[in-house]
Amino acid sequence: MIERPVIVVGAGPVGLACAIALKRADLACVVVEKGALVNSLTGYPTNMEFFSTPDLLEIGGHPFPTNRYKPLREEAIDYYRRVAQSEDLDTRLYTRVESVDGHPGAFEVSVVSRDGPQVLPARAVIVATGFFDVPNLMGVPGEQLEKVTHYYKEPYRYSGQDVLVVGAKNSAAKAALQCHRNGARVTMVVRGPQISDRVKYWLRPDLVNRIAEGAIKAHFNSVVQAIRAREVDIQTPDGPLTLANDFVLAMTGYRPDYTFLEHLGVKAGDDAHRTPQYDPETFETNRPGIYLAGTVCGGLRTGRWFIENGRFHAEAIVRHLQGAGLGA
Repeated sequence: MIERPVIVVGAGPVGLACAIALKRADLACVVVEKGALVNSLTGYPTNMEFFSTPDLLEIGGHPFPTNRYKPLREEAIDYYRRVAQSEDLDTRLYTRVESVDGHPGAFEVSVVSRDGPQVLPARAVIVATGFFDVPNLMGVPGEQLEKVTHYYKEPYRYSGQDVLVVGAKNSAAKAALQCHRNGARVTMVVRGPQISDRVKYWLRPDLVNRIAEGAIKAHFNSVVQAIRAREVDIQTPDGPLTLANDFVLAMTGYRPDYTFLEHLGVKAGDDAHRTPQYDPETFETNRPGIYLAGTVCGGLRTGRWFIENGRFHAEAIVRHLQGAGLGA
């Protein structure tokens, strides 16, 4: 008889929390991840400080050792790696899920790794893929140029350069301030009338003051229209404007991979947030036997779920698996 584990898609903090919960419920589990362990965290800015305290990032009851009030990205990556090792989780990294066929208790999950294609049997599938892989594109000419990025890492390469930061939330605020303080000539383009009120209280006044004194330029109620090798065109309330430009940091946010969800048979809702269809009590989707966990549950409302609340989705999923007869 083929042993059919529960397959968790995504080896981020929530995916690892699911795997730990399954293991402790004596359910076989395989974690499949298309990139590195906690792949999204590896893409976060270097030396990024979390907004959450370490206790809110803990999974599986493992203490998060740090002497900081809010841990750094590097500390989190190390913490989750150690947790995965301590729990001896079966993780298949650099392995991409292509499709899921079958039905609850008898799924066939087609994956492709560096060793080639493979079919993994599964009793159920938990999708914990987050949203960091798919940026919200501006949809303008030149967005594909190498000088444009949706993933800011660190400011040093932008010293002495004309840098356009698109956006007005936390990522944009951090990028603008760090680049400014490392010698870049920073201009912000903001679709709304002001820097977002959702920017953290210790960042927003700093950025607003730098804009007020002219150290960072900002165009509000404005959008990017086109990007070229050394210039960008923007539309402002006063009309079109062309700016000298060397780099564009498009901090326009991210979204779940709806194409992947559609391939799995998971439907998006008709609401403004395109919330994937799932039962909020069990986290089972419209396709029986396939569950969602973590930030992917929020659809375009990416600020609804975080590590600190998404890590508990696993408990509800495990209870439902056991109640549905898929936990035997």
